[in-house]
Amino acid sequence: MEAIWLPQYPEGVPAQIDIARYTSLVDILERAIVAHRDRIAFENIGAALSYGDVDRLSQDFASYLQNRLGLSKGDRIALMLPNLLQYPVAMFGALRAGIVIVNLNPMAAERELREQLEDSGARVVVVAEPYAHTLSRVLEHIDIEQVITTSIGDLQPLGRRIMVNARVRHLMRAVPAWRIRGHVPFRVALARGHSQPFNRCVLTHADLAFLQYTGGTTGAPMGVELSHGNMVANVMQARAWIAPWAEEGRERILTALPLHHIFALTANCLVFFSLGAENALIANPRDRAGMVKEMARRRFTAITGVNTLFSRLLNTPGFGDIDFSELKFTLGGGAAVQAAVANQWQSVTGRALTEAYGLTEAAPAVAMNPLSAPEYNGSVGLPLPSTEVSIREDNGREVGIDTAGELCVRGPQVMRGYWRRPDATRAAFTEDGFLRTGDIATIDAEGFIRIIDRLKDVIIVSGLNVYPNEVESVVIQCDGVRECACVGVPHADTDEAVKLYVVRADESLTAERILAFCEQQLSRYKLPRSIVFVEELPKSDVGKVLRKQLREH
Repeated sequence: MEAIWLPQYPEGVPAQIDIARYTSLVDILERAIVAHRDRIAFENIGAALSYGDVDRLSQDFASYLQNRLGLSKGDRIALMLPNLLQYPVAMFGALRAGIVIVNLNPMAAERELREQLEDSGARVVVVAEPYAHTLSRVLEHIDIEQVITTSIGDLQPLGRRIMVNARVRHLMRAVPAWRIRGHVPFRVALARGHSQPFNRCVLTHADLAFLQYTGGTTGAPMGVELSHGNMVANVMQARAWIAPWAEEGRERILTALPLHHIFALTANCLVFFSLGAENALIANPRDRAGMVKEMARRRFTAITGVNTLFSRLLNTPGFGDIDFSELKFTLGGGAAVQAAVANQWQSVTGRALTEAYGLTEAAPAVAMNPLSAPEYNGSVGLPLPSTEVSIREDNGREVGIDTAGELCVRGPQVMRGYWRRPDATRAAFTEDGFLRTGDIATIDAEGFIRIIDRLKDVIIVSGLNVYPNEVESVVIQCDGVRECACVGVPHADTDEAVKLYVVRADESLTAERILAFCEQQLSRYKLPRSIVFVEELPKSDVGKVLRKQLREH
C-alpha cells in the first residue's frame, strides 16, 4: 500500500529510521547510561537507582551469569518478577552478557510456567519470593540449573529493606511457604558477580534478545523471537514519534503495567530509559489508592495503560485532585480504548488519551496517533516510521480505502519468527513478507487505522490475551464435561471476561467444580467469570462450534 499516512505525520517525525545507528539494544542502553549517569533511572517503594547504579549492578549480574553460572551468549534466562528495581538490573545484566530474556508472568498457573520453561530451554530462573511457591512445584517436573530468589526489598537501603521485607512476609503474609534446593539470593548473586570482571559481549542486530510468549496468530502459546534489531527498531520508531514533545533527561513516566508484558517493556522501560527519564515502577497496580498517592507525590509527564487501568483510576478517590500540569503523554494500548473513558480522562486531566496499536510479534508498536491530536478520535493512529501496512482479503488481495480486511504489517520491528515453530512462522507471514496480525481493520484516506474486529476469537481481559482454545482444552479435561466453548463478553472491570458454555456428561457437575479445576490450570485473568450449562452447542454443518451465536446468545 502506498504510504498515504506520511502527510499526516507530525512536524519533525521522519518517514524512516536509521536502525544502523545502534549495533544492539545494549548499545542504546549503555549510551543512555553514559549520558545520564547521575540521574535517577528507576524508583520503587520509596527507593531509587541512578543510571550509574543500574550500570554497576547490571554488570555485577552479568558477571555472575558468565563467571559463576557459565552461561554463554544465546542461553536463556527466565525472569519471574513484578515491577521491582530488580527487574531492570536483571534484564539489563542478562542482555549485556548476551543472554536471551524469557519474560514470565509471575502470577501464571503452574501448567503455563512449566510449558514455557520447557519450551524455552531456560537454564536459570529469577523469581520474587511471593511467587517462589508456584515455581517450586513446577521444578518437580523440569530441570532448571539455577534459581535466583529475590525478596521484594532487596535493592532498598538497609533499614528500608528490613522494613519492607518484614512487612511483606509477616504483616501482609504475601510469601507462601516455599522450598527450592540450592537457590541463590539475588544480593548474593550480585556480590559474587562483583568479585569477578564482566566480559563484554559482542552483539549484532541478528542476535536474539527476548522470547515473549504469546498465542500468536494460531492461539497456541509460542515464544516470539525478538532480536536486538527488532528491539532497536521499535525503540527508535517510538522515540522518533514522540521526539517533538519529549525532552531528553527531563521526563518522568509512571509504570503500572507489568514490565514482563511487551507493551510496558518497550514503551515504558526501554524507550524512556533511552531518553534518560525517571521511571516510577508500581509494584502493585491493584492498590489503586496507593497508586494515586504515588501520582500525587510527584508530578509526572507520561503514563501508559490499558482501558481498564484508566477507568479504575478515574473512579479512585483523590485522582481528580492530582496536579496534571506537567502531563504530556497518556498512551493507551493492549486493548481498545473506550471513547467514554478517553473523554473522561481528558476532562479530568486536561490531556488527550492517545491510542496506539501493536502486538507482541512487532515488539510491539505498529501505529500510534499523533501526540498533537486534540482529542480521542477512535482510531489507533498512523503507521510508525519505517512501517508498512496492507489491508488484505483472505486470498491475499489488497483492499481499498475504508474497506475491511486483515491488517498486515512489515517493518524492522517485526519478529524473526516463532521459537522452534517453523510451520507456525510460515503461516504467520504472507508470501511477500507481511505479518498477518489476525485483526480486521480499515484504513482511511489519510492513513488512520481503525481496528473493527478480531479475526481470531481472542478475548482481551485487562489488555491481556485469552485464547478460547487454551481455556477449552483445560475445561474439557474436567470430569463430567462433554463439550465446552468460551467467548468474551463485556465486563465493567476488565473490558471483557471469559464466559463458558458447557455440555455436561454428568448431571451432578457444578460450576463450582469446574472453576476449582480451572484455578489449578489457568492464570486468574483466564478464569471464566460465568459458566452456563446447555444441552448442546451451536455448530456448523461440519461440526465447528459457532462462537458467534454464543456471543449473540
